[in-house]
Amino acid sequence: MERRLAHPPERVWPALTEPGRLATWFPSGATIEPRVGGKVVFGFGGDGVVTDLDPPRLIAFTWEADHLRFELRPDGDGSVLLLVHSFDDRAGAASFAAGWDTCFAVLDGTDPLDHRVLHERYVEELGLSEPTVAGTAEAWEVHVERQLVHPADEVRAVLDGEPWELLDGTGHGARVRLVRTGSGAAERDRAVRELPEAVTALVDRLAGAR
Repeated sequence: MERRLAHPPERVWPALTEPGRLATWFPSGATIEPRVGGKVVFGFGGDGVVTDLDPPRLIAFTWEADHLRFELRPDGDGSVLLLVHSFDDRAGAASFAAGWDTCFAVLDGTDPLDHRVLHERYVEELGLSEPTVAGTAEAWEVHVERQLVHPADEVRAVLDGEPWELLDGTGHGARVRLVRTGSGAAERDRAVRELPEAVTALVDRLAGAR
């Protein structure tokens, strides 16, 4: 994720490294020991470790199983902030992206967009509605896992007759998983069409319930 900022790297750098500045925009706040191998203490979650440090250009650190890399590049009289967030929770990608989009808006002093609008935009942009297909035509499984922006009680209230699995999400809402198994290419292709449609219908019901 990239965002152009009006200030040069030297002025932005404290916002990426100093606890008082991080507390104003970073998701949890953080205290960073400024050296490679230094400890990072977050407001929630496990501690991290600084993996890269090159003031005022680059800082990177772990946060539990995730890795965050912030790079500042000069851009005229301002700078470009580049974030690379590495993680293994693909279904949570839109939630993470919407969260960082909001954080960067706060950092930049601009009004953030509605989180739910951002989330659905990133679901589309990142292709997160696409089902996962495993197996062969003779024995297949198709599933869709979708992070939502609604808490579990709201989701539970509008579930239909599909065999939904209700899972813990990223902290911004619950998550659902829908699985279908069978045999035969025609039925598999039908599941590939129908499961995303079922998830879209669920999202629409949730939007209408508010």
